[in-house]
This record gives sequence, C-alpha cells and structure tokens, in this order.
Amino acid sequence: MLIYAELYEQAIKYEKGSFITATGALATLSGAKTGRSPRDKRIVLEETSQNDLWWGKGSPNIEMDEHTFMVNRERAVDYLNSLEKVFVNDQFLNWDPEYRIKVRIISARAYHALFMYNMCIRPTPEELEDFGTPDFTIYNAGNFPCNRYTHYMTSSTSIDLNLKRKEMIILGTQYAGEMKKGLFSVMHYLMPKRGVLSLHSGCNMGKQGDVALFFGLSGTGKTTLSTDHNRLLIGDDEHCWSDNGVSNIEGGCYAKCIDLSPEKEPDIWNAIKFGTVLENVVFEEHTREVDYGDRSVTENTRAAYPIEFIPNAKLPCVGPHPKNVILLACDAFGVLPPVSKLTLAQTMYHFISGYTALIAGTEDGIREPQATFSACFGAAFIMLHPTKYAAMLADKMKRYGATAWLVNTGWSGGSYGVGKRMKLSYTRKIIDAIHDGSLLKAQYSQTPVFGLYIPDKVEGVPSDILHPENMWSDQNAYRDTLEKLARLFINNFENFLDYKIGGDNDLTNEIVAAGPRL
Repeated sequence: MLIYAELYEQAIKYEKGSFITATGALATLSGAKTGRSPRDKRIVLEETSQNDLWWGKGSPNIEMDEHTFMVNRERAVDYLNSLEKVFVNDQFLNWDPEYRIKVRIISARAYHALFMYNMCIRPTPEELEDFGTPDFTIYNAGNFPCNRYTHYMTSSTSIDLNLKRKEMIILGTQYAGEMKKGLFSVMHYLMPKRGVLSLHSGCNMGKQGDVALFFGLSGTGKTTLSTDHNRLLIGDDEHCWSDNGVSNIEGGCYAKCIDLSPEKEPDIWNAIKFGTVLENVVFEEHTREVDYGDRSVTENTRAAYPIEFIPNAKLPCVGPHPKNVILLACDAFGVLPPVSKLTLAQTMYHFISGYTALIAGTEDGIREPQATFSACFGAAFIMLHPTKYAAMLADKMKRYGATAWLVNTGWSGGSYGVGKRMKLSYTRKIIDAIHDGSLLKAQYSQTPVFGLYIPDKVEGVPSDILHPENMWSDQNAYRDTLEKLARLFINNFENFLDYKIGGDNDLTNEIVAAGPRL
C-alpha cells in the first residue's frame, strides 16, 4: 500500500491530468497515443537472433540496424538523465520459478511505474534484495520523441527491441501497453528457445484441477468465457506452457473498460479501486465518477490492476497441463458450427489462421462481414514463424492429452444482418460440456469444405443449431457463403507456405491439408 500511495502522490504532483476517482483508482491520460503503434515497433537485425526470427511476407517484425538503436538509446537515456525524478521497477515475468525472467523498467512517469508494478510479478523484499542484474531492461522515455529524420524512423514514435543487448527503448508514445506487449514479444522469443510455449490466451482451472486455455481475438468472448465464478482464474492474457504445466506470465490484468458495468463484468468492476490504474477514461470533475461509456478520448479505455484484485484468482498463478484448448471465433458469416472438435492438424491450421470476423461499417447501405486473421491469435507479438508455435502446441497437446475445440460465438442462420448472434447461454452450455468432459462422449459427423467434426448433441443446446446449414433458409446462399469464407482462409494461409519446418515441408503440407477444401 505504501508503494501505491507514493506513486499516486507523484502522479498527481508531476502529471497533468492525473486524478483519484470516486472508487480510489488513479485515472490518467496517455497523451496523443491511446493505443499501440505496431508500425513503429522495430527489432535490431543482429547475429545472435536474426536467423531465428520471422522476417518477410506476413511477418509483423520490422528490422532496424544496431547503430540506429544506439542513437535512439542515447536519446532516451539523455532525456531520462535530465529529469528531476525517474522511476525504476525491478520485477519478474512468469510465475513458474524455473522459467522466471527478471525485468527492470526505467520510466519518466509515475503512472507507468504503477502500471508495471500492477502488471508484472511483484517481488518480495527478500527477492528485491537479491535481485541482481536484470535479464531485460526497458528505457521508457515515451514523452520525448525520436528524431523522425533518423534512419528507419517514419514518425516521432519508435519502440525498439535489441535482443542481443537485452534492452527495449520507447520514444514518442506514452501508451502504457507498449511496455506490457513489448515484454510479451520478448517472452515469445526467449521461452521457445527453452522448450516453453508462450501463448496469447486466457486460462482458468476447475475445482478438479482441469485447466482450459482460451484463444480469441477482440469480440470473440475470450474474457467473458474464461471468467467463470465456478473456476479459478490463472490469467486473462499471457501464459507459458512448459513441462511443469501452465503459468501466467504476468502479475496483473489489463482489462478493456469501455461500456463497463457491474452487471456485465462484476469482477472487473469491483477490481477498480485503490491501486488500479485507469487509462484514458472520462470522469465527472466534481463527483469523480467515471463515465465508462464516454468515448471522447478513445474507445480503448483500460484498467490495470493486480490479479489478486480478482476474487477467484489462483495464487500462485500456475496450474497443471491443460486438458482443453478452446479456439474462439466470432463468425459473422454464419457458416461455422457453434462447436467442433479439432484434430491436431486442424488445431495447428486454425491456430495459425487466428480467425474472427468483424462487422464492416455502412457503405451505400450495405453491411457485410470482414474476415480478420491474426496468426497464433496474436500476430503483433510473435517473433518466430507461426508454424513453430503451432508445432509446439500440437506436440504438448499430444504429449499431455489435451483436446482442441473450435467454438463459434458469432452468427447462426445467416450472415450478419440476416441471421442472429449465437445466444450466450448456448455458448456457456457448450463450454460447460467441454469442461466436464461430456462433449468427448458425443457422436460426431464431419462437415463439407472445412472438414470439421460436429457433435450430435450438447446438453441444453438445440440440436439443429449445431449444424449451421439447418439454420439457413436459403441453402444456395449458405453454400456460397461457406465457399467464400473457405477461400479467405486459403488465401490467408498462403502467407505461411514459404516456410519449411526443420528443412522438411511434410508438416507444412499436413497443416495445409487440414484446412478447407474447395
């Protein structure tokens, strides 16, 4: 509590726009940048890592040279040295002690220090005493710009990773999420080199010790479905799967809070109290009551709090090997089944694809879904080729007996505008049947085109809904839409066909064969 009080005091003293809300949380603004800047994130091309990293077609990784990194580093360090006060966090990543990483974050803003204090794992006083040299260091000079005329720079913002020097430099953005996700990228590089799979997923555990992983892009229901009062929360966003089991990378949660209400998200609502950082929210000046529906600063309003603020959090945040791997897709085309059981090859294919569909804006009175693909359900953060993570996932699932499921939380009976959104109550029944093992006992039939395996019955879910074609009144439209989505999958997967796993293309061919066929 002393740390919170000190950082609150410093934030209010030094940062214009920082206030304490009615609930006791610290509300603050990140400045002009209210989200990540992926096009300004760069990785130094150097001999120790360049052959391991994924470059080229489809890759999120943008290269820079070491000289430019050092120019930006000197600019950041000079700026930090010029300040009256800087803040230093020494903390951990990964709750599994065997694979724990020590990180040091040096920042100019008190709110950034409080944010990372919440988001990383907090050492005990004894652990701090023996902390020693960090494994990775962030120099966050985000309220000072880079020189946009420096080589490789395309704006006044630059987020630079140097894996050889084990350093990250931030210039020109004060959005706190750059630190969190920058370290996640580092873990995506370091962990696989130690045989540990890093995952962009939620994770919970039942009372019998059965662990489930939840993958899904924004809007698929990952937070809603992984937050279950009958199960313990291991983590909401970043995990590792080692031979010891599963472990949370972080010590906190970074929850979206646009339109937040106690009815929709009671755990997040109750976690917003003294110690929580509210980023870019709007509140009434006199009462200090937050208006979670106000989008005037950004749609991307956030709350960062320690995971122990969630009442059913499992501490320490570790668990046994996952029993179920759940891939969530909000299919606005309305052709994917509500649930299907995946083979290992299909798991790799859909994991690499990372599919969901967004609703397009109105254009000439027409609204139609837009397919979105994000490799490994987190393309912006992966460092190696997606097939490497997929192969590790399949290997661990096979070794430890996990089953994968594709769950569609999107539309049924037609695409968006014609069909209806899947009832949340049906999706919850499906997830419950996955958790309790009853879905494994069902009879399955295979679908055309995608070759998915659909159960004949799920307790509490109408059987007709399980087969998408049954819900479409126009069968020709169903077939055309199914084939349209299949072509989008096939076209997207061409980004990954140039890579040969271990110099052999057999595995790549096996993954491709598990995708849709026209």
